[in-house]
Amino acid sequence: MKAAVVREVGDADALIVETDFPTPKIGPGQVIVKNEYAGINFIDTYHRKGLYPRDLPFVGGQEGGGTVAAVSDEAAAQGIKVGDRVSYSVLGTYSEYTAVQAAKLLPVPDGVELDVATSCVVQGLTAHYLTSSAHADLIKPGEWCLIHGVGGGTCQWAALMAKIRGFKVIGTVSKGKADVAEGLGCDELIVLDEVAGASYEDYESVDIVARVKEVTGGEGVKCVIDGIGKSTVDISIDSLARRGIFVSFGNASGSVPAFPVLRLIGKSAYVTRPKLLDYIVTRDELVWRADEIFGWLKDGKLKVSVDTVFSLDDAAEGHKYLEAGKSKGKVLYKI
Repeated sequence: MKAAVVREVGDADALIVETDFPTPKIGPGQVIVKNEYAGINFIDTYHRKGLYPRDLPFVGGQEGGGTVAAVSDEAAAQGIKVGDRVSYSVLGTYSEYTAVQAAKLLPVPDGVELDVATSCVVQGLTAHYLTSSAHADLIKPGEWCLIHGVGGGTCQWAALMAKIRGFKVIGTVSKGKADVAEGLGCDELIVLDEVAGASYEDYESVDIVARVKEVTGGEGVKCVIDGIGKSTVDISIDSLARRGIFVSFGNASGSVPAFPVLRLIGKSAYVTRPKLLDYIVTRDELVWRADEIFGWLKDGKLKVSVDTVFSLDDAAEGHKYLEAGKSKGKVLYKI
C-alpha cells in the first residue's frame, strides 16, 4: 500500500512516501479501515523529529477517517460492518489502510462529513479534555481562562468549547490569524506580532500578563491552556489567579524548560502536563467525548475550519505548512 514513512528521524523531508509498504493484516478484535483522510497534527512532527521517540521505521500520523474494509469476527459481533463510516486515533494513519481495534472506532453520524469527523479525533478530543477535565475543576463557569494560539487548529476548538462550558475566554493570536479568532466568541483577544516562518506568535510584542490582569480586574485567570511551550511558560504562570492551574500540552516554540516547584508558590498554583491517551482510557470515556463533540457539531455550536487538504503524495509539504504556522484551521491529507 501507499504510506508516508519515517525511516530516520529528521526534518519534514524525512517523511518519505512509499508505494510498497506492507498492508496491515487484521487481528483479533480489529477492523481494517480504508482511509479517506488523515489528520496532520503537531504531535506527528514531534514523532518525526524524534522528540517523542518511536521505533523505526514507522508510518506517520495518528488520526484517520474512512470506511471499514474488513471486519474480524469479534468486531462483527459488536455490530461493525464493512462500509461503516468511522474515524479513529491509532498510530500509523498516513496510509491507505490501517488496522484499528474495534474499541477505538468512532461511528460517524449522518450529517457529519468524513473530513470534519477526521478533524474531530485528535484536535477535537484534545480540546475536549483540555476544557472539560485537565483543569481538574479548578475553573468554574463564569471564571476566566487564557488560551494561547487561538488562531490554530486545536485551540480554535478549545476556545469554542470553553465558551460552551461557560468560561470567560482571553485568547492570544497573531495579527495574520486575527480574522479567524474574531469568530470564536472570545471575550478578549490579545493580538500579537508574527514570527516569520514559525508556528507561534511573538509573545514579547505585547505585555500579556499586564493585559490579563487588566481584563480580570487584577485577579488573573483560573486556567491557562498552553500549547506553545518554551515561549509562554513564564507568561502562563504569571497570568494565573490564586489556586489557578497551568495546563501545558504542547511544544510549538520548543519544550518547556525545567523550573523549580517554588515557582508556583506565589499564587499556590497548580501545573499539569496531560496527554490525550490518558483522557480516553476507557471506551465509555472515548464515546462520551466524541458524542458531545458530534452533538455540538450537529447543533451548530461547533464549526470546524478545514484549512488545507494535501495529497498524501505531498506528505512532507503538509508538515512544512503546519510547522511554518500557515494553518488557520485543520490540515489534512487526502489519501
